[in-house]
Amino acid sequence: MMWCMRLHSALRTALACAIVGGTTLYGPDFLVSQVKFVAFSYLTAILIVSDATLGDTLRGCWHALCATAQVVPLAMLARWFVDPKAGLPVGLAALAVAVASFLVALPESTHITAKRIAFGQIVIVCSDAVISSSDGTLAGYMHPLHVAASTGLGALASVLPMLLPCPGLAYYKVGKLCRIYAENASERMNLYFRAFKSNDNRTKLELISEAKPVAETGTKLMQSIRILQEGMKWERPWRLFSKPDLLGPSDRLQSMELPMRGIEYSLVSSHASPVQVIDQEQISDLLDKVSIQLQQKIEQATCILPTNSTKPEPREEPIELNPFLPFEPSFRPLDNNGWVFFFFSCADMLLNDSLETRKTTNELQKGCGKTEFDIMGTFKTWIMKLKTNGRLKFAIKCSLSLGLAMLLGLIFDKENGCWAGLTIAISFVTGKQAVFTIANTRAQGTAIGSAYGVICCFLLHYAELRLLALLPWIIFTSFLRHSQMYGQTGGVSAAIGALLILGRKKYGSPNEFAIARLTEVFIGLSCFIAVELFLQPTRAATLAKNHLYTTLSSLEDCVKQKGLCTNRADPEFLELRDKQRHLNSLVCELKKYVTDAEMEPDFWYLPFRSSCYQKLVSSLSNIVDMLHFMTFNLEKVSKSPKSFTTARNDLQEHMNTELGLFQQALSSSLKHLQKSNSSESRAESQEPMDLEMGKLQNTEQVNISIKEDGEEDNEDKKKQSMVRYIAALGYIISSLRKEIDEIEICIKEIVRWENHSSK
Repeated sequence: MMWCMRLHSALRTALACAIVGGTTLYGPDFLVSQVKFVAFSYLTAILIVSDATLGDTLRGCWHALCATAQVVPLAMLARWFVDPKAGLPVGLAALAVAVASFLVALPESTHITAKRIAFGQIVIVCSDAVISSSDGTLAGYMHPLHVAASTGLGALASVLPMLLPCPGLAYYKVGKLCRIYAENASERMNLYFRAFKSNDNRTKLELISEAKPVAETGTKLMQSIRILQEGMKWERPWRLFSKPDLLGPSDRLQSMELPMRGIEYSLVSSHASPVQVIDQEQISDLLDKVSIQLQQKIEQATCILPTNSTKPEPREEPIELNPFLPFEPSFRPLDNNGWVFFFFSCADMLLNDSLETRKTTNELQKGCGKTEFDIMGTFKTWIMKLKTNGRLKFAIKCSLSLGLAMLLGLIFDKENGCWAGLTIAISFVTGKQAVFTIANTRAQGTAIGSAYGVICCFLLHYAELRLLALLPWIIFTSFLRHSQMYGQTGGVSAAIGALLILGRKKYGSPNEFAIARLTEVFIGLSCFIAVELFLQPTRAATLAKNHLYTTLSSLEDCVKQKGLCTNRADPEFLELRDKQRHLNSLVCELKKYVTDAEMEPDFWYLPFRSSCYQKLVSSLSNIVDMLHFMTFNLEKVSKSPKSFTTARNDLQEHMNTELGLFQQALSSSLKHLQKSNSSESRAESQEPMDLEMGKLQNTEQVNISIKEDGEEDNEDKKKQSMVRYIAALGYIISSLRKEIDEIEICIKEIVRWENHSSK
């Protein structure tokens, strides 16, 4: 399925490039005379149409229009004051690029695609102002209109392939992927249920291993759905002016993914001996009933019809799971079998937990929070956001990189100097990026694309044949964008490298142009790396370590609040969920920092401890999931009957004790991690590290009164359910203990490695 979608996307990309090439080579004279920057038409088409749907393409055209509106009118006004015979001095052109790029990059509301197109337009306008004196024209202020026409051709060429032979709708693709995800989730849960019912530990492990690639496929499907669903709004323009959807397809699927991960976690951590039951057939019937209800839940979750209402849709009655399964009398909830209750707690969460209701309530609360408008407060908030979210640093980075690249590129070669700026103009992303990896893939992509273009020019002497030779290359580079070796930047560079040689004419010798462009690309990438290192001299490995400290501090804050929420109301649980979402975002950022650090060259620094950080990310991800499960079960326990007060109080006392030990362990790890970041830690390397401080104590079971209260009235289903939730909480606490121990071990290894290497 994914292979077919990528092939369709590659064919549409090739058709868009063919439209640009055919129009500029064989189009009417009045049109060709306006499109004087064919290279930028190709760039615009590639930026918009790559892996796009009709909605994404329409959005890309809107971004191109916004970029043109930002750049072209002011460029025409500026060109009015430039002497067309003398041209613009190189230094002044570089300064103009730097200032204009800063102004374009600073606003937060402008999309990154619009900024990239605007950067490219600025580079072309300023480089054209430097060399336009040689053509003898006196109407230089009209040249920015040619840039706008070239941008428009690329945008229009990206729309037409999306309509042929039938519209490539994001709505259709998302619906198809949702149906495939439903089949994937059903297959995955069937494997989990078979593993649960298995009496043979070897068979259970084989079924769990068989489910892992299915789970990975489901994760990739959900990522594709999350990307594609953004284009659905643009396919229905009237929805852009209506109330925003509170819940998209990916959110609904994410609400299913978390419980399924918990079910997998429970099976992986189960003991070798199966749970002994009196009636195996009875538990099989129960799992069959759950499977039927689960199928209905999956069908509901994969429905992509969005709703504008702030009220949650009516739901079916909750599905009750009988907590007292047919276990033997010797079975105890927290004695080596807590994973069973956790398994059914996750199944309950999968079937009955309403992410939609939670999100709707949160949105309503946020909407009601703003009741007045404060001008000074708004201005202060804007200044703080400008400092904290990296917009100012991003604007300075774009300004310095493009200005320096244009200065050196034009000094080296005025005719081809624009390629130094264009190379990095389409590369900018917000936030930290692996600059060496990006520069490497972009240089390699440009080299192989240029080599392909030169070889085709040597073999094919007719423009028609050269244009045809582009099509298989565009298809190849579309798949190259999804490879681990080249990625998005390398694939786009390879496509553009061949397009600029085979898709144009009257630019001189292909060999000379390829060499000149490769030189300018090297200049641009060198400036890009130099500015990045100047503004962000901290290595990715150091950033990963610092972010690890921030993540552990946030985790400590979440754990601190957990012990106080057993009897809390819904607003406090919503606040707790917000903190958990923040922690989850920090863990995702940590994963990105670790990936960047792995790709970063070591030079003369210590090798990055990749294995330790990967284990830390894995443990932190498991902890985030466990905190979500704990919140779900605590909410259920907080709604227990009054007769359960004693058990609930005992539970809270036990949890406060355990979570207090968790905090001590985290504080100990944070203390030594902070010391290792300072210069004093190396001077104190003789001091023994007491990372065992706050060592968690084993707790075999929650207070026996929990079970006694649950057995007072076996006919009361609510009381019976509390036993399952409390037993699941006991398992969650033991799992948190194991993961925090793993974090301690990894931090211990990192600190010892750094201290030993510094001697």
